[in-house]
Amino acid sequence: MALVFKDGRPVVRLRAFRAIDDPRTCERFIEGHAHVLTAIGVKKVTSSKNDWMYNPAAFVLIVESLDGENVYGGARIHVAGGTQPLPIEEATGNMDPKIFDLVWDYAQDGTGEGCGLWNSREIAGYGIGSIFLTRAAIAIAPRIGIKSMFALCAPYTINLTKSVGYRQETSVGNNGTFYYPKLDLLATTMILDDVEALDIASEEDRGAIMALRANQNCTRIEVLRSKEIEIQYQLDLAEMRGWDLKEVIRGMQKRTPSKVELFDENNLNIF
Repeated sequence: MALVFKDGRPVVRLRAFRAIDDPRTCERFIEGHAHVLTAIGVKKVTSSKNDWMYNPAAFVLIVESLDGENVYGGARIHVAGGTQPLPIEEATGNMDPKIFDLVWDYAQDGTGEGCGLWNSREIAGYGIGSIFLTRAAIAIAPRIGIKSMFALCAPYTINLTKSVGYRQETSVGNNGTFYYPKLDLLATTMILDDVEALDIASEEDRGAIMALRANQNCTRIEVLRSKEIEIQYQLDLAEMRGWDLKEVIRGMQKRTPSKVELFDENNLNIF
């Protein structure tokens, strides 16, 4: 999956779409993510955990070559009320059922979860698997219609999520933390309360997110720790056939432990 360079910097496309509108790209997302998980020792990735590609309330952000042949990273937003529980409900519901009440309350105004963030080795160090996909996900949230977002964060991503406007939610788990995906690893529940205002985001991140909202299809040279990458953004979500968040909320059923297929350590959905 060799990168294409221009003027000494890699060039990629970061594109957003509704999962059911582009099944072929969903398959490439799954293949790329599975390859990364295998490389870090997660060898049993069950196909049943890829049902998100059929979920009408799942949205995908993918980083790919300009010809669409190679995939270098991605992330997803799952909207509460779709055909699946939010990943955070599946991951933590058996440890603290209060997560179901918390998601239900936020879902009445439209909520979702950023999950499944990953990048390939080829593009490591350029910020794709961290800040630039995260900013893009928040940038498209108002277009989807949601007002808030959840995230279940590994320790090394907490500061990143705080910088883009998330806060730690202490009402669930142990002050917001859970042992996930394994008993020796800690994950923290984070919530972005207002995806539009981004009141507690850093000035730099808020400015970058607002710029992407103002110009959803643009080319930007992004810099992280003196490393430059050219990203061609396509974030307008042009194909949204039949998407109606109000209808999704009206049809939503409150999740309970008995209605959720709970945690499987081979199904990693963590920022």
